[in-house]
Amino acid sequence: MTALKTTPLNAIHREMSARMVDFGGWDMPLHYGSQLEEHHMVRRDSGMFDVAHMSVVDLHGANTRDFLRTLLANDVAKLKMPGRALYSCMLNEAGGVIDDLIVYFIAENHFRLVINAGTTDKDLAWLRRHAPKFGMVVQHRIDLGILAVQGPQARVKVLALLSPDLSQAAAVLKPFNAAWSGEYFVGRTGYTGEDGFELILPAGELESIWKQLFAASVRPCGLGARDTLRLEAGMNLYGQDMDESTTPLETGLIWTVALDASRDFFGKSALLNAVPARHAVGLVLRDKGVMRGHQMVTTAHGDGEITSGGFGPTLEHSIALARVPLAVAPGDQVSVEVRGKNLRAQVVKPPFVRSGEVLVNIQ
Repeated sequence: MTALKTTPLNAIHREMSARMVDFGGWDMPLHYGSQLEEHHMVRRDSGMFDVAHMSVVDLHGANTRDFLRTLLANDVAKLKMPGRALYSCMLNEAGGVIDDLIVYFIAENHFRLVINAGTTDKDLAWLRRHAPKFGMVVQHRIDLGILAVQGPQARVKVLALLSPDLSQAAAVLKPFNAAWSGEYFVGRTGYTGEDGFELILPAGELESIWKQLFAASVRPCGLGARDTLRLEAGMNLYGQDMDESTTPLETGLIWTVALDASRDFFGKSALLNAVPARHAVGLVLRDKGVMRGHQMVTTAHGDGEITSGGFGPTLEHSIALARVPLAVAPGDQVSVEVRGKNLRAQVVKPPFVRSGEVLVNIQ
C-alpha cells in the first residue's frame, strides 16, 4: 500500500485529535471534533484550513504573459498592476477543464499559479509540455505551503501577526489582490464565501503561524466544513462539478472565459463551436432529506444530475449544484431521487450564502 502524503502540519492535526482521512492520496483532517461548529465559526468569526497539499507554481520568463494568454481561458491581459489576481480554467483542446486555478501577477517576467492538489501532476505536465515554445521556466514551489484563514474576523487576526510592512500592505488589499514581503505572500481570494486571506509562506514556518493563529482564537477547520462552506458559496469543486469531460459552458463558469478576438487559447475553437445541452444551477430541497452527488434530477425538460449536494448548515436546508437541461431556469420545480423517493426541489441561482447572508429563498 502506498503511504499517504502529508503536509507539514500533519503532526499538529494528530495532536489536536483531528479525524484524518485519505483525500486524493493525502492524509488530511476531516474535522477536529465538530464539522458543524467549524462551519459556523467561519461564517461568524474565523477559521483556518490546512491547504498545504495544494501547489504553488511560479512561472518565469520574458514571455510569461503570452504563455498564460495561450494556456488560460480567462485573459491575464486584465492584470495591469503587480499583485492583481485572476480566477481561470485551464482547458484542453476539446474545451474540457484540466484544472481551475488562481493566477497572480508578480512582475512581467513572473506570474504565480495556485493549483489543485489532485491535478498537480497533470497540470505540471501540461505547463511543461508547452513551456519550451515560450522559453518558460516552470518552478513547482514544494518549499512553500498554504494556509487559508476565512471569516468576518479573519483579516484582523492575521494582520496582527504579520510584520509591520506586510501588515500595512495587506490591510488595504482589495479582493483578488495580493501583497508580499520576501517569501511571505498574502492573497485575498477565498473558497468559503467569506472574507479572509490565503497565506503562502515557507513550509517550515507553517507550524509557527498555525499556533499563533490558534492562540488568537482562530478555529482549526477540516475538509468537511470546507466543503459545506464552498457549497453554500456556490463554488465548484474539481472532480465533482467539473473535469476534462465538461466545459466551462456546462459548469457555470462561462464568466471566467474571455472569448475576445484578440487572442487564441487552448479550447477556444471548441467552445465557439459547442452547443451545450446542459448548464449548472442551484437546488434547494423542499422535502425532508439530503441531496448528494450523482442523484438524478427530473425536470419538465429532461433529466439532469446533481454534481455536489449536502446539508447547508447556514440555511438549515439541503442544497445542491446540478447540471440540467438548458431550458431549466431559476424558480422551476424539479424532483430529485433520494434513496428511492422523488423529493421536491426548487431551482435557484447560486450562491446560496455570501458574507454570512442567505441569498436564496429557503421557505
